[in-house]
Amino acid sequence: MLSLETGRQIGLLIDRQGKPRIVIVGDAHGIIIPELPPGRHGPGRLRGLRLLHTHLNQDPLNEEDLMDLIFLRLDSISVLCLDAWGQPSLFSWAHLLPGGAEQSPYQVFPPTSWDQVHVNFLEQTEAIEEELGRTIAAQGPAPTGDRALLVSVDTLPRAEQELNLDELSDLAKTSGITVVGNMIQRVQRQNPKHILGKGKLAELEVLALRTNAGILLFDQDLSPTQIRNLTHLSERKVLDRTQLILDIFAQHAKTRAGKLQVEMAQLRYTMPRLVRQDRAMSRLAGGIGGRGPGETKLELDRRKIRQRIARIKQDLEDLRRQREATRVRRQKVGLPIVAMVGYTNTGKSSLLNILTASEVLAENKLFATLDPTSRRVRFPQQREVIITDTVGFIRRLPPELKEAFRATLEELDEADLFLHVADAAHPELERQVQDVRGILEEMNLQEVPTLLLLNKLDLLSVEDRVRLGQIFPEGIGISVQTGEGLENLVQRIMIALPVSLA
Repeated sequence: MLSLETGRQIGLLIDRQGKPRIVIVGDAHGIIIPELPPGRHGPGRLRGLRLLHTHLNQDPLNEEDLMDLIFLRLDSISVLCLDAWGQPSLFSWAHLLPGGAEQSPYQVFPPTSWDQVHVNFLEQTEAIEEELGRTIAAQGPAPTGDRALLVSVDTLPRAEQELNLDELSDLAKTSGITVVGNMIQRVQRQNPKHILGKGKLAELEVLALRTNAGILLFDQDLSPTQIRNLTHLSERKVLDRTQLILDIFAQHAKTRAGKLQVEMAQLRYTMPRLVRQDRAMSRLAGGIGGRGPGETKLELDRRKIRQRIARIKQDLEDLRRQREATRVRRQKVGLPIVAMVGYTNTGKSSLLNILTASEVLAENKLFATLDPTSRRVRFPQQREVIITDTVGFIRRLPPELKEAFRATLEELDEADLFLHVADAAHPELERQVQDVRGILEEMNLQEVPTLLLLNKLDLLSVEDRVRLGQIFPEGIGISVQTGEGLENLVQRIMIALPVSLA
């Protein structure tokens, strides 16, 4: 009667002891659920609250009700329809389904006379959570790090999106994230508000619940509006490709220059997203996607961030002058400079270690090397050169990093020869080679003499080697792991260097 007299929908959020925790008064068309306290922790756990609300007509559960069920992880959602006299009439309810991706995300029960409903909601919820727990356990032992779902929403063909997600998966693993699933959608244009439509977002949220994923990792760069809207809908951390790459750089930067460059890139990324300190920003701070500046710097206003960026620019300029002085000293000595370039994780650091008997960090991870490393080496016939290892390239490098790492890539400006190291065993070898050549062209470095090194020959069959020679006849096959082709490489370096330098 109260709902009819006020002309408003009324809702109750009820806990598992049957006690009303929150009373919500809406309008004639719906209710707005306030921000709820954090949900219950543990794999496959629902929130511990079910929603019961009224409808002033005979309409059953609608799409908005079902979206609330999904995004708030409610135990269940129920609607009590009122007749013309304000008396209870029909009752309808729905709950999430714990099954696989091919299954509907929820089950909706048909409207039933309210006095004929006999449902033990507590038993029903406990059964759902038990099944969710079994679904998650069947996926294998729980990883120690964060779990993420990879998401691609693009106009590209599905096959190309899958290749891009493979690279995003490698980036995620480098950052310590465990990938537990993915979702791919090809669209004519991205949704400007959420990047995905609400229906697909609902599928994604249920998939995250079924896989116990705490992170939604998008291969596309999200606008500040999209991040804010997504984090308003979902309680999971929302990251995009740029945030992930910035996080990896923050983990791996060791020198003062590297740390400054990362901090500036992160501040530039953060500044347009500092609209207000809402749930979106609280989930950007700390952990994956929030290393480097840290939570306190994320709370800086735009003016303070601009001041900090200006100070970092000045510090980087000082470091550039120091590097310039070092390069001038090298030029006076007259030693040729050989710079190694290439896609990330192709074996550049390992090759530097072999050629110079060094112990530069070389890991099977993307972006294991961030700061330029130079070593002096004596080749046969008493010929000395300086070999420099540089940060690995990657397609769609975030614009913030392109400028921030200008000091790092300045090492390439003075090079007399490039060693373009490529992973001969990588399924996207041709695309990676073209990406690196494209980046060098963007930097107006395409005229520098270049040797293409096809590393990891030890992983190829005889047939693959023949095919490789047909695709890249100019390539020099090597294996840093076995030492194959390295003597030939040294000879080719000596031939390629100008006589006046070598």
